[in-house]
Amino acid sequence: MKKNEEKKKNTSEVPSIDLRFTSLNIFRAFDPSLLQSLSVSLLQLAFVLKYLLFFPEELGKATTNMPQNLGSRRSSKSECIAPDDLFASLADDRKSRALVKSMGEILFLCGNNRSAVIATLSILDLNIEGVEDSLKDEVIVKALEGLSIESGSDLQKFLRVNTYTSQASAFQTLEAMIPVFRSRMGAMLFLISALLSRGLDSVQADRDDPSQSLVTAPFGHASQEIVNLLLCGQAVAHVFDGRMDLGGDMFLKGISTNVEVGFLTLLEYLNFCKVGLYLKCPKWPIWVIGSESHYTVLFALDTSVQDENEFEGRETQIRRAFDAQDQSGGGGFISVEGFHHVLKETSINLPPEKLDHLCSSGFIVWSEFWQVLLDLDKSLGGLKDSTGMMGKKVFDLYHFNGIAKSDLNGGQATSGGETPIQRPRLTKLRVSVPPKWTPEEFMADVKLPSDSSSKDTVVEVSKPEPAQHAPLVDCIRTRWARATCNWIGDPPSIV
Repeated sequence: MKKNEEKKKNTSEVPSIDLRFTSLNIFRAFDPSLLQSLSVSLLQLAFVLKYLLFFPEELGKATTNMPQNLGSRRSSKSECIAPDDLFASLADDRKSRALVKSMGEILFLCGNNRSAVIATLSILDLNIEGVEDSLKDEVIVKALEGLSIESGSDLQKFLRVNTYTSQASAFQTLEAMIPVFRSRMGAMLFLISALLSRGLDSVQADRDDPSQSLVTAPFGHASQEIVNLLLCGQAVAHVFDGRMDLGGDMFLKGISTNVEVGFLTLLEYLNFCKVGLYLKCPKWPIWVIGSESHYTVLFALDTSVQDENEFEGRETQIRRAFDAQDQSGGGGFISVEGFHHVLKETSINLPPEKLDHLCSSGFIVWSEFWQVLLDLDKSLGGLKDSTGMMGKKVFDLYHFNGIAKSDLNGGQATSGGETPIQRPRLTKLRVSVPPKWTPEEFMADVKLPSDSSSKDTVVEVSKPEPAQHAPLVDCIRTRWARATCNWIGDPPSIV
């Protein structure tokens, strides 16, 4: 009796609720079951990695040092290692707890850390009640056979919604319902839970254009509003920092606060958008990677990749001040008046001739301003360093693509030759950030000794490894602009 009273205190069951999914356009021109696709589940994976890598002590008593284990694991054939091999030391219960904690964190994030809504299907609750854990998945599959949900009204017939103000109670429910969220309806139920945790009125208020679909046809890909909802708790449509004032009481909404897990996208490299520093520099070195059609995950085992050296710290300070004055929708240019605000805020003393040149056209482009900063001495607020070494970094990143890809490196030989294996791919990348834009610029700045006329004078400069290229590298360069990448085996794929 006491347990039932406690449950009622922490939850409120809503058997019938006006979901207004028609206005949210979730069911427009696509099969809702397609939400089991990686659009939502890859976002969950990013938070799962946070707990597996950086909070293993919260997943059980038998903890292991995951970062060291992962970092020391190598493959003689390829760094495209199967995820099951990489996380083989993890017990299933620890993986499940990481999933539960990540789901709970996202839902409470959507609920302003005050409450969370968990949506399930009533027919599943009835069917799995009293069933052994080992049999629950099979029972759920049978319960879902023949279930047809094509509209919000269809869904409402079976939807069961509970609101939780206690994190412990919410986590307990999520843990009990893990088989449900593993089912073909799981990703859709989790998305509905996130939307209801935020509140449908708040979701619509977050958006710039509430008439647009939150899920794109025909494959059920999550819109940017959904991505941002799961990353920062607000269904805003843009990825820049703060909001952009367009004048006349019109503005566009972006990311308003620091985030736990970040976001990078190929669309920024293609100049379709500008990702702000909130998403580029998350609290933990984990990023969801967006391409034209798919989401993947990039992560590091060491939080120090996020630490800024002198060069990056100064670059971040200047870039943030510049972006704050950018009213072009991420186009990378500001007005002369805004430019003077930037110079004052960042203590940059430009020589009169350089200042006049930059302001001559009536607006200042970031790329031109940046080149001036690279040639401006540190004493004047610029980034020119006589040693040529300011900003050099080398570190490792890992990229995971959950869609099965052919892996020739892991192929099994047959009488006809190698047969590609289709499997998810995890690739280790060595990332190098040179001290200048290009190695040639660094070589040009090397100073010979005063007796350089001597024929015996030799200047040794370490040559960087030949860089490899894939679209993922373009995404990484939106975070580390001068980065070059190397890997062993098949190139990482973001599609």
